Amino acid sequence: MSLPAPFPFVETSGSPYQRGLQHGQAVPQRVAASIALYREQLLRRDVGEPQIRVLAQTMASCIERFDADYLAEMRGIADGAGVSLEDVIVINCRTEMMFGHDALVSNARLADEPGDGCTGLIVLPDASETGRLIHAHNWDWREECTETGIVLRMQRGDGPDLLMFTEAGSLARHGFNSAGVSLTGNFLWSDRDYTKRADVPLVLIRRKMLEAENLCQAMKLLWSVDRFCSNNLMLAQAGGEAVDLECAPDEIFWLTPENGFIVHANHWICPVARTKLRDLGPRANPDSIYRQRRVSARLSAARLEAPHRIGWDTVKAALADDFPAPDGVLRRPKPASHASISATVATTLMDPADRRMWVARKPYEGIQFAEYRL
Repeated sequence: MSLPAPFPFVETSGSPYQRGLQHGQAVPQRVAASIALYREQLLRRDVGEPQIRVLAQTMASCIERFDADYLAEMRGIADGAGVSLEDVIVINCRTEMMFGHDALVSNARLADEPGDGCTGLIVLPDASETGRLIHAHNWDWREECTETGIVLRMQRGDGPDLLMFTEAGSLARHGFNSAGVSLTGNFLWSDRDYTKRADVPLVLIRRKMLEAENLCQAMKLLWSVDRFCSNNLMLAQAGGEAVDLECAPDEIFWLTPENGFIVHANHWICPVARTKLRDLGPRANPDSIYRQRRVSARLSAARLEAPHRIGWDTVKAALADDFPAPDGVLRRPKPASHASISATVATTLMDPADRRMWVARKPYEGIQFAEYRL
């Protein structure tokens, strides 16, 4: 069996609208596939066209209030791919629209189903075999996203340049910038989710943090906004610092590396968070508990061996651990909610100091990393 082909590489520059236009023109079929995926997911949740329009209008207002340039970039993507702005908003606000649609319209209920899975890790330079910070991530989500993912390099002109892995049509998922700031995100779930309206969709929070000049600016941005739902953000800067931010809609709990690294899956870890809110994540993803432990144990073992450093081979092996299949750190395709198939869509390795990223598409079919440079 041949190894999976890499994700497409898209380069953009110019004004926000021009960057979006180039994005849409480069991968119109993948943008269309992203739209089809999330419109179908919404319909499976009994969210019909009239409600999708209301949701998109609501989110458009949120986006414009937060940063009008982001709405301009989405309009560019729509024009470039030959789709509607409403469709591009669906891609960028899919978490809020799929899982919190009732709350967005009527503030009626807590959505009762899981979102992304994911396992992430950060290794500080003094614990790294290369002497540089390592940031890595498994993205567990809908198997269809193996056909919608892209790697996007963006020359901004008004701030740090970006190298991101994301979905076609989306402004961000995870990546790093030319200032060395790196970011990945993991699904979290609590009893506070979707109980009120909030400021900003998660995708735009991630994008704004990736535009930050340093770690401090990224965290200040996060603390300045409320969110619709919970989410875990792993944030680092290449010079040698990292923090894990467990975000409830209205509160943030933080963790810092121990023994030179930090690992996070899909359950709340901070002791303060666990006393203040109800963790609903294990209801959908009980595997999170042992995924967290198994990756941490492998990194700890490397720290005990000479020369007490964690190398890329250790990181790759930790993220390729498929025990017990299909529910391992590496998730093999399996049935999920609403007639979907869940899988590890991509494994991403980042070396922000060296401005390099490696991404393996469909790692469950054989791990072949493609290299991308900022």
